[in-house]
This record gives sequence, structure tokens and C-alpha cells, in this order.
Amino acid sequence: MSRTTARLRTGLIIAAFSVGALTLSGCTSLSDLFPQEAARDAETQEISEAGEADVFSLTVGDCFNDQDADEVESVTAIPCADAHDYEAYFAFDVTEDGAFPGDDALTQIAEDGCVAEFATFVGKSYEESTLLFNYLSPSEGSWDSGDREILCLVMGEDKTTGSLAGTGV
Repeated sequence: MSRTTARLRTGLIIAAFSVGALTLSGCTSLSDLFPQEAARDAETQEISEAGEADVFSLTVGDCFNDQDADEVESVTAIPCADAHDYEAYFAFDVTEDGAFPGDDALTQIAEDGCVAEFATFVGKSYEESTLLFNYLSPSEGSWDSGDREILCLVMGEDKTTGSLAGTGV
């Protein structure tokens, strides 16, 4: 075996070891760069396996965790049986067309619509409930692309487990 062949073999062994070590130590980093997409049950369409979900794919009944951002493009959707921050309970479209109505107008529309449907979902009026609500609403950019949906979200003061539908809490 020549000296060049021995160096090449040693170099290849070191390179293979380095790639293996980086792969093992970097699993978390790679999964952060390429998060797994949330899986849905084929029959029920409920989230069956936690993962990333585009906000436009969320539907009533989906559960997810807080993203802690002003503009949210995706969330970590999880099965409602697991501890979660939010559960989507109602969706409706803003009937206004034309220019973006502004954040204050959308806030009022969202609050009116979400509070009106809260009791239908939870089984107790918002004023009597210990639960809270929030919502996802169009940004100015998504409005310009035709987004008019407001998605109402129910939540507890802490994470909840299971659906809050009909709990009367």
C-alpha cells in the first residue's frame, strides 16, 4: 500500500467518523431546521401526531401551543389529549372587503364573534367561565392575499389536557 493510499484511507476513516459524530450530536439541530409536520388521523382529521402546522391549515378542534410572536405563520399542533395552550373552537370570515380595516377594527370584530360563540362551545358564557379566549386574525399582508378568517381559541390559565368542548368550566 502506498503512502498516498494510506493517507487517503486514514482521511476517509476520519471523515466518516466525523460525519457520524456530527449526525449523532446534531440530531436536535437538524430537527429544528426541518421540523416534522403535524399528522392528522385519516378518518377524523384530528391531529394525531405533534408537529408544525401552517396557521392556514388549522381547523376548529385543533390544539396547539403558544408561539409567543406578533405574527404567526406556523404553530406546534398537538393532539388535544396532550397538554396544550390553545384549542380552536370557532372560525368565521370577516365580511368586509376592500382595504385592510386596521388592527383595532379586527380586534373588535374578533372579540364580538369569539365571545358570541364561546358558550356554544364551552357550555358556559365567557363572563361566567374560568376559561379565556384568544384568536388568530388576518395580518395586513394576509388580508391583501384574500385572508378574512378569524380563528377563535379557548385556553385555561395553564395548559389544559383534552378538549374543552362542553366542559361548562
